[in-house]
Amino acid sequence: MYDNKRVGTQTVELKNRPKIISATSVVGPKEGEGPLGSYFDITLKDDKNGKETYEKAESSILYTSISESIRKGNLTEDDIDYLLCGDLQNQITSSNFAAREIKIPFIGLYGACSTFSLSLGLGAMFIDGGFANYVVTGASSHFSSAERQFRFPLEYGSQRAITSQWTVTGAGTVLLGREGNYPEITHITTGKVKDYGVKDVNNMGAAMAPSAVDTIYKHFQDTGRDPSYYDCIATGDLGKFGRQVTETMLKELGYDVSKVYVDCGESIYDNGRQDTCSGGSGCGCSASVFTGYFYKKLLEGKITKILIISTGALMSPTTSFQGESVPGIAHAVAIEFNNRG
Repeated sequence: MYDNKRVGTQTVELKNRPKIISATSVVGPKEGEGPLGSYFDITLKDDKNGKETYEKAESSILYTSISESIRKGNLTEDDIDYLLCGDLQNQITSSNFAAREIKIPFIGLYGACSTFSLSLGLGAMFIDGGFANYVVTGASSHFSSAERQFRFPLEYGSQRAITSQWTVTGAGTVLLGREGNYPEITHITTGKVKDYGVKDVNNMGAAMAPSAVDTIYKHFQDTGRDPSYYDCIATGDLGKFGRQVTETMLKELGYDVSKVYVDCGESIYDNGRQDTCSGGSGCGCSASVFTGYFYKKLLEGKITKILIISTGALMSPTTSFQGESVPGIAHAVAIEFNNRG
């Protein structure tokens, strides 16, 4: 008989809860110098990671993250049923080129900076639905490759706005499986595209905040939960100003998240000391902060329930030049680890 796993309008409850068996974060030197530096698994000595270009460097750190997550699970590439990854580059080339070095069936994803939770949620659905035993999911970004594509060549030396963010050089992947005493994915709330007319490409936090608010609100409405259920609610890369907007809007909707809410983009850097303005951004932001920091906190029992909401700005250089606004998207994944065995 058909088993309907939908809860409310936008959420699914996973009955065969997928386990996060392992996680690996790889970051650049600047990220390693930030407040979370000691939590990351691998920190590069240089942004190019010994490669000829920044784009090749980004592909290499994603490949390393994937390989390490598989190794930590005591598995081989032949054991993995699917690889789900994405990035910010045109035609997601960082992920494509990493996947060509790996013998795993590959599904490339693009959700802008929401790609980490997008891949995590879809991978979990694959396992819960019985379509896979092991899945690797993840995302990456690189400051220099993203700046070149979306803003200005680095040599331009442009003045950064106070609301602007620093694209994280980093990658994060997780290995999902069916068995074991590991953190479990329980619910997935898929977001809708929201556009409040923001056209300032130097204020991505304001552009993405409405989508984060909508997805979090829908998650609470669908599940009957409220902020007190979670030890932590973490958005992906809204930065300082976007986090403030999100917190204010949710309070207006009746949900005070202030006691448990953090933003990965605001947390990864010391904005004052490292001159990152509003904080971090990019696919690699929530990917590296979750796999480097939050996953370890779950294993340590410091937190037992977390809602991770990666956020994305669905724009391109072309749409920006044409005067289009910046639509936003956010996807939420609920993770719990109560039985530490």
